[in-house]
Amino acid sequence: MLIVAVLALITASAALVLAVIGLRRTASTKRPTTVDALPEDVHGLRQEVAALKAEAVDSLRHLSVVRYDAFGDVGGHLSWSVALLDDAGHGVVLTSIHGRSEARTYAKSITGWTCEQQLSPEEDEAIAHARP
Repeated sequence: MLIVAVLALITASAALVLAVIGLRRTASTKRPTTVDALPEDVHGLRQEVAALKAEAVDSLRHLSVVRYDAFGDVGGHLSWSVALLDDAGHGVVLTSIHGRSEARTYAKSITGWTCEQQLSPEEDEAIAHARP
C-alpha cells in the first residue's frame, strides 16, 4: 500500500511539472493584441456599439415610482407619481391621485430635471430618485 501511495505521489508531481511547463510555453507565445491587429468586424462592432449608445441617450430609461396616500382618510398607497426621463433629464412625470369617489391624473413635462409647473413633493421625490 505504501508503494502505491509513493507511485501516486511521483505521478502527481510529474503531472504538475508538465502543467507548469505547458503554461509557461503558452504565456511566452501569446502576443499582446493591438487595435491594428483586430479583425475588421471588431471595428464594425465598435461602431455599432457607439451608435447604440448615442441612441440610448434619448431613451426614457430613468424611471422612479413613488406611491403614497394623498388623503388622510384613504389608505393603501393608491396614489402615485412616476418619473420617466432620459439621460439629460427630459421626459414626463405622471401623477394619479386617488380619493374615495374619484381619481385624477396629471402629466407634467420635465426639461433638464426641472418643470415649469409647480411640482408636488411626491413628484419632486420621483424625479430625484430617477436621477442617476
